[in-house]
Amino acid sequence: MRLSRLAPVLSLALASAAFAQPPAAPTFSADRFGHEVAAAYVATQFMALGLKPGGEEGGWFQNVPFRSGTIVGTPRLTISGPAGSRTWDNGSDVLIGSSLVEEKQDVTAPVVFVGYGISAPDQGVDDYKGLDVRGKIVVVLSGMPSGLDSEISAHLGDTKSAMAAKHGAVGLITIPTAQSIKQRPWQSMLSYIGRPSLTWLDKKGRPHEEAPGLRVGALLNTPTADALFAGASRSYAQVTAEADGKRRPKGFALKTKVRIERNTAWTSITSPEVIGLLPGSDPKLSDEYVILMGHLDHLGMKRDAKPGEDNVYNGALDNAAGIATMLEAARAFTESGERPRRSILFIANTAEEKGLLGAAYYAQNPTVPIRKIAGAVDLDMPLLLYKFTDVVAFGANHSTVAEAVARAAAKMGVGLSPDPMPEENIFVRSDHYEFVREGVPAILLATGFANGGGEKWGQFLGGNYHHVGDDMSQAIDWQSGARYAELNYLISRELADADQRPRWYKGDYFGDLFAPGRDRAERPAGK
Repeated sequence: MRLSRLAPVLSLALASAAFAQPPAAPTFSADRFGHEVAAAYVATQFMALGLKPGGEEGGWFQNVPFRSGTIVGTPRLTISGPAGSRTWDNGSDVLIGSSLVEEKQDVTAPVVFVGYGISAPDQGVDDYKGLDVRGKIVVVLSGMPSGLDSEISAHLGDTKSAMAAKHGAVGLITIPTAQSIKQRPWQSMLSYIGRPSLTWLDKKGRPHEEAPGLRVGALLNTPTADALFAGASRSYAQVTAEADGKRRPKGFALKTKVRIERNTAWTSITSPEVIGLLPGSDPKLSDEYVILMGHLDHLGMKRDAKPGEDNVYNGALDNAAGIATMLEAARAFTESGERPRRSILFIANTAEEKGLLGAAYYAQNPTVPIRKIAGAVDLDMPLLLYKFTDVVAFGANHSTVAEAVARAAAKMGVGLSPDPMPEENIFVRSDHYEFVREGVPAILLATGFANGGGEKWGQFLGGNYHHVGDDMSQAIDWQSGARYAELNYLISRELADADQRPRWYKGDYFGDLFAPGRDRAERPAGK
């Protein structure tokens, strides 16, 4: 499961510069080699199970082209205004990522504070109302205002950069609140320094941009944020006090200007999605597809390991367990003696930990027509450290996928629970979300908090998650792994064999946003 939204915010591969750049020379790395060995293993398993190749050009793979960007030298941020001018180097009280659109940047612009930076009038929030941010750098509070549905809030928070670009801003600066500092202290954020940023390239070799026109970005610590508000009608302390008091500070123009200077070196790499196909048996439904997927990548090697220290991020639960589940479900389908009515695509995604990039590339460049994808189930980080008795289907409440999950869970006596940790924004942090954005009803299925699960989740997220300790030495409950695989098989079977494909519920926020005009279902009473 990918890190929080701060990672892509820091990279901010955002610009509308000309693309007439000569292609960078291909590079070769141990990380890429390791992933491709794993991809080849999954492909051989697909082949052994009797699946058909579902990738490009009749093969098992869809090779995703990426551009990687690494900071050259030391980026700087300068604030000028009533209190004079001061410059901060990257890694002091400023964090600046690399650009994947402009190799050399020197951008200066006036600054406007825009509250949380959310423009969603239909949700009662419009932080840009009455503000002119064209050609300016917007300053946004970290996190989200209270009072919104957790999944809608997570989605809106994930689109802050796109909202800023839509309003004509050229940059975005994020400033902390007391709550965000508590969740992610500044010292922990410094681990992002030096990390390469990554985005996928389209068929013409252009970098994918979530926010075209937004050229620069930065994350500030409290001292720098204070300087940003020098001479303004309200101070940084005043607006964050409002935010921490569960209110929504209104935006206003600041008296300062910001200059951001940075240079980036680019390299080009490719990494494969692995795709297996089980053709459906029904002549009328076999050209529709259910996707069962999990991400194959993890974090690679630990950069700051001491001599003799374990330096391998194994990712046993995040997400070797998800890939193993997918393979086991595929085995169950092929050995059942009864092919599903709809076809099933089994996909091992790449670059999930870099921002759901492999899934995003596939969802926007699918090997089958996107409108023919009936639904998707994502297997990411099942916590197999206890005997789970309930599961959480993130995203299921938006469509009739929920009914398929309920039927499958009932067959096994497994309970269904609501999101037990909405503050983690899980809905936007795994690969299913990229299919939701293309109008496909999709879920992420996680083991739940019942029967001691809450304690185990707390221990894992505060311990081995994204650490070298996520390995086979953990007390993995293999029987729970088998139950999780069986449940996912049953859910996929329900979706594939149903007379009617999954439908968004009438009036659902995500269905209306991403799948307008498509057939809808009535939401069951009480759901």
